[in-house]
Amino acid sequence: MKTKELIEEISSLPVEDRVLVADSVLRSLNPPEAEIDKKWAKVAQKRLDQLQKGEVETIPGDQVFKKISQRYSK
Repeated sequence: MKTKELIEEISSLPVEDRVLVADSVLRSLNPPEAEIDKKWAKVAQKRLDQLQKGEVETIPGDQVFKKISQRYSK
């Protein structure tokens, strides 16, 4: 199968399947490292715990993007 045909076929898949294909291709280019993944999982769990306990203040995404836009539009 030619690359163009493969891309066309992938493009016709449902979004969830395209995500799986993209993830698989990216992982083949940059294989995950188990130790780094474990460290990121610990960080993510710690942050989730902080959120659930109300220890951190969340900021709505639209406010974050507005502030970024303002900062870099100067």
